[in-house]
Amino acid sequence: MKKKTLLNLLLILFVLSFFVTPLGRYGKLFLTQLFAFAPTEIAKEQRQQITDYDWQLKDPEWNFFNFERSKGQVVVINFWASWRLPSEVELRSLEKLYNEYGDRVHFYFITNEEREPVIEFMAENDFSFPLTYLIIGAKMPVEAKEVPSSYVIAKNGDIVVHELGISDWDNPDTRDLLNRLLAQ
Repeated sequence: MKKKTLLNLLLILFVLSFFVTPLGRYGKLFLTQLFAFAPTEIAKEQRQQITDYDWQLKDPEWNFFNFERSKGQVVVINFWASWRLPSEVELRSLEKLYNEYGDRVHFYFITNEEREPVIEFMAENDFSFPLTYLIIGAKMPVEAKEVPSSYVIAKNGDIVVHELGISDWDNPDTRDLLNRLLAQ
């Protein structure tokens, strides 16, 4: 076998390993995390405001509750799905933020999946944030067309951040933003 043919074969095997081995999963997680950037704050003159907080959701035990309990609070909302690899990367950074700000900021980690796969996903990844289940068809004050997507809402209802896709929430800029919003 020629040296060039052998190198091409090794390259093909390496690329295939990303599709059929655990190495591929970890490689995709690493690359996804590498290209995740801090969420971007929306300029004050471009912010939209939530006026209707009447939104029915379910807690981890599947008991109904209303989003109105977060009116006048700083809120972080993340729509995610256990089957979306980017969600896993983003949830790792959001969990760190939740562990630091969970007693001062209302966090909603929202999924529309059934309980069993979500509980399994949470255990696999050792996540401890509180789950929230979306009620399909219920009116919502924000959109969830893409998963993952996230929002940060100020106490006055202004949507300060709206990110489609993944972001790296574990950074000084996000902490500075949350601290400013909490001080208002």
